[in-house]
Amino acid sequence: MNESSEEEKRGIGEVLEAENLRAAWKAVKANQGAAGVDGMDMEQSEKHLREHWGKIAEKIRTGQYTPGAVLAVEIPKANGGKRTLGIPNIIDRMILQAIYQVLGPIWERKFSESSYGFRPNRSAHDAVKAGQKHVESGKKWVVEIDLKNFFDRVNHDLLMREIKKEIREKELLKLIAAYLRAPTRGADRKQTARHEGTPQGGPLSPLLANIYLDVLDKELEKRGIAFVRYADDITLFFSSPKAAEVALEKITEWIERELKLEVNRDKSGHGPSDKGNLLGFRLNSEGQIRISPKSLQKLKDKVRELWQGRQNLTSTQLRDQWLRYSTGWWNYFRLSQEQRDLKSVGGWIRRHIRKCFWQRWHNPKGRRNALSRLGVKGRGLGNASCSRGAWRMAVHPTVLQALSNPNLKRYGFIIPWEIAA
Repeated sequence: MNESSEEEKRGIGEVLEAENLRAAWKAVKANQGAAGVDGMDMEQSEKHLREHWGKIAEKIRTGQYTPGAVLAVEIPKANGGKRTLGIPNIIDRMILQAIYQVLGPIWERKFSESSYGFRPNRSAHDAVKAGQKHVESGKKWVVEIDLKNFFDRVNHDLLMREIKKEIREKELLKLIAAYLRAPTRGADRKQTARHEGTPQGGPLSPLLANIYLDVLDKELEKRGIAFVRYADDITLFFSSPKAAEVALEKITEWIERELKLEVNRDKSGHGPSDKGNLLGFRLNSEGQIRISPKSLQKLKDKVRELWQGRQNLTSTQLRDQWLRYSTGWWNYFRLSQEQRDLKSVGGWIRRHIRKCFWQRWHNPKGRRNALSRLGVKGRGLGNASCSRGAWRMAVHPTVLQALSNPNLKRYGFIIPWEIAA
């Protein structure tokens, strides 16, 4: 196929091909996301598509389609604060997915080998292993660059400039630009015009983010800098502290000048790899992968939350809630090659579980009944009236007998990494 015919294919026609649209709808339906500002759920959206798709497609084809406003939803960030997600209407999500399916393969051929986020057949674990190889090669000094509110600060003109290098058809360019400019509607139902940013929550946003930061990737490669990028998590690797220090200053200046993004200097910095944080992990001076102290602290914070005794949940619900979280946590962090840090955590978690149940047994009568059901007899039952606090009682011999490690395990209150060991 010659170049001109290839360019012709990269347009609205390919986006609106029946097979592409079927795949897009299937992907959106599989995610089972919430309704957008139009209030239409999956079933209502499907009915609307059957009745009105002809008119919608014609507007897209002629460059007259106007996307709906994006629903702003705040979710808590892992490090505190809140992140705003932008949730398009379900029909718009299908159209965005259809665009992604056309654009994705084009840029996949262009993207850097050092880019890992939001890409097929690549994962955070792959990024950590790539960083490990850099450290093993002698690049033991790292620079971590934090982009302040990256997804909200993407410059539309710069992004469209990059897209136009591959997409020439004006109707498709106009459609992408319309989605970038779609206003945001908050909980107060007020709409806010948008002149920058690509809101997280839509199927196309991750690809657009990678297109935008691919310019940085190419600059780092041109400078011969070893790096790993996972979305807006950027880590550079150097052989000396001086090289790392100089690079942090120069690359920060380049990003702010060329990409119009703000580097968060309080969260960016340089130092030895064994003091860094790469996607929740830490690489020691030999390149060994460990869980970062920050990740362990987040685990502990979550344990305190999940085993807070005054939740309106049954014991089964508490257990299942814990298993969902801890299994997911371990599936990610089992990449760690050094797990000594986890050994003491298991006992600490069980203490929180025991504390939680002591609180849930409420009073001496409830505690006596619970202890009896769990096999405590005789004088041990008298400890149901003990006035010690729940945290101290969690290591009391009577509670340890009732909620022994084997008993906790029997009822499914397990620590996944201990089972795997």
